[in-house]
Amino acid sequence: MTQVILMIVSFVCAALVAYALTPAVRVLAFKLGAVDVPLDKRRVHKKPVPRIGGLAIYVSFLAASAIFCDIDRVLVTIWIGGFVLVVLGVLDDIFRLNAFLKLGVQVAVAVFAVLNGSVIEHVYINDGFVSLGVFGIILSVLWIAGLTNAINFIDGLDGLACGVSAIATASMLAVVLLNGDYVSAGFCLIMLGSCLGFLPFNKNPAKIFMGDTGAMFLGFAMAIMSINGTFKLHTLLSFIVPILIFAIPIFDGLFSIIRRLVHGKSPFAPDRGHIHHRLIDMGFTQKETVKILYSVCGIMGLVAVCFTDIIPESSRLIRTIAVMLIAVFIFIINYIILKSPYGRKHSGISDEEMTTEEYLKELDEKHAEKIKEHNTEHSDAGDGPETPDGGAEEK
Repeated sequence: MTQVILMIVSFVCAALVAYALTPAVRVLAFKLGAVDVPLDKRRVHKKPVPRIGGLAIYVSFLAASAIFCDIDRVLVTIWIGGFVLVVLGVLDDIFRLNAFLKLGVQVAVAVFAVLNGSVIEHVYINDGFVSLGVFGIILSVLWIAGLTNAINFIDGLDGLACGVSAIATASMLAVVLLNGDYVSAGFCLIMLGSCLGFLPFNKNPAKIFMGDTGAMFLGFAMAIMSINGTFKLHTLLSFIVPILIFAIPIFDGLFSIIRRLVHGKSPFAPDRGHIHHRLIDMGFTQKETVKILYSVCGIMGLVAVCFTDIIPESSRLIRTIAVMLIAVFIFIINYIILKSPYGRKHSGISDEEMTTEEYLKELDEKHAEKIKEHNTEHSDAGDGPETPDGGAEEK
């Protein structure tokens, strides 16, 4: 019970530190000139926004984990590797560094993490472990560097990367808790608190972006936590669980690289081909797009939880298929509804409010007249409160 209370307190601590520190980081961003000025068509915001908000996320995680967690190799790896990436991110948010220079540093940090013990060493098959050997080292470096960039790739809308990271972390938290890994759960809970503490300033309209500073740190930290948490599950599905949890950033980043290479561009050249840009081009607003991607990420996290060892093997596949079928059905229904402006307006996902005049115009003339007559009758019933016989009480 004490451990559970401490975990909850660590979550609250991380959230409060991130929330309280973000205004100061915003002021610092303006002082340093780390401000995103929308001068091209790719950007969807219309005003200058500071972009080193990830500094608040990193400091809040550092403070809460130092106070409430036992210091081990995993935590030290996140601290040191995260610090390097945060410094790199701050410099990039100010000076816009060369993409291949950033990739080199990311790979170096990934190698450092592997040398410090964050390695996908084996896979569990037929009640036994099969060592991956050198392939495991290569796979670990690719996973860490890849996820570090994947979160950065989807950081294109207000609150998107931070919210998706929070949902992915919450999914990972559920998986490791179900498997009794309270050390990894503590790290996940603190990371979740850091994201949620920052999110109020980052949601649309954003007052601050987390920038490369936050995106690279979150990607790196979650990669390390997944290697030492979800990849350690005693099942072949241990490889599927983290891929499901991070499905949105992984596949968006992968397709972005392939798309750019096919068009003869650098894999790091910015474009408007990301999934969030495509949804906006379909007519969705920023808030609507973010809500849709939050939902998809949450569903994938739920599917990942269904893959865990704690669920009996006999029902695991059935539950997982059931969740996926329900998710596909809901997605199809919502796609049909939301692809038209009319459907989005009536769905509640849009911020656009319908006026009385607009609603009456949608109705046929006879129906609209009946509604007007009905409301007029009620409004003419009298000014005073109604008496038991239905009339208006005299004043």
